Amino acid sequence: MSDNIKIRIEGATKVFDVYKREQSGSEEITSRGRTKFGGGVGEKAKRAALSEPRRERRGKSRVRRAELYALKDVSMSVNRGEVVLVIGPSGSGKSTLLRCINRLESLSSGDIWIDDICVSDSKTDIRMVREEVGMVFQSFNLFPHLNAIGNIALSPIVVKGLSKAEAHERARRLLKRVGLEDKEHSYPAQLSGGQQQRVAIARALAMEPHVMMFDEPTSALDPEMIKEVLDAMLALTEEEGMTMLVVSHEMGFAKAAATRVVFMDEGEIVEIGTPDKLFNNPDEERTKRFLEHIL
Repeated sequence: MSDNIKIRIEGATKVFDVYKREQSGSEEITSRGRTKFGGGVGEKAKRAALSEPRRERRGKSRVRRAELYALKDVSMSVNRGEVVLVIGPSGSGKSTLLRCINRLESLSSGDIWIDDICVSDSKTDIRMVREEVGMVFQSFNLFPHLNAIGNIALSPIVVKGLSKAEAHERARRLLKRVGLEDKEHSYPAQLSGGQQQRVAIARALAMEPHVMMFDEPTSALDPEMIKEVLDAMLALTEEEGMTMLVVSHEMGFAKAAATRVVFMDEGEIVEIGTPDKLFNNPDEERTKRFLEHIL
């Protein structure tokens, strides 16, 4: 692998098994169920009704297995220091791609490399992958029983073996970096959505990863909170040159920070280009149709 390539994805395919219940045809069902009668019905009429079989028609159902291709032969690379934005309609495979890079999902076929670590190899120690790649989710995923500093310090203590004092010192530095130095003792329920997401960014950085991935980090936020999260992400690119892979439709962030934009649809990469080229003069008709709805 070239020294400049940080992530290499070769022929990544992810297939999910989907089970669907289908109704087909019909059959006559005969049964002698119980019947409730109101007052005034004679015993003879009751006996006649109960002895008469009830007939109804029901459809036959069966469960059919189908394959859903979340990723189809995806190949791409991310260079060191690049910020790559992944866009596309819902269900296009964007989040699945990130989850496979972090091995939260296993590929059905293909390979993913981060430096010289083959992420897709089941023999690879998952801790090596998680130390190399930090991930921020749209739903924050903070532990509600831990305050901000506790959430950030937990992984360095458990995974890296840092002392509590060392981990807390690292957490304080990261809280300052994301502008929350006064919130170290606040619990998630006491923080706004934007503040929780910034704590989540600090938590991912606490493992000192070489790659940061963001899965729609602002989609669950109110509009006024989005800027503070995007500013924290921009600082990572401007101050540290962090390699980043971001699933988002925040066009302002794309124009300010992205080096390339990837458009995905139905599990495939449709087009890759610079923000200027892809947003202003895309080559593919499918890309043009999608951008008409978000620009």
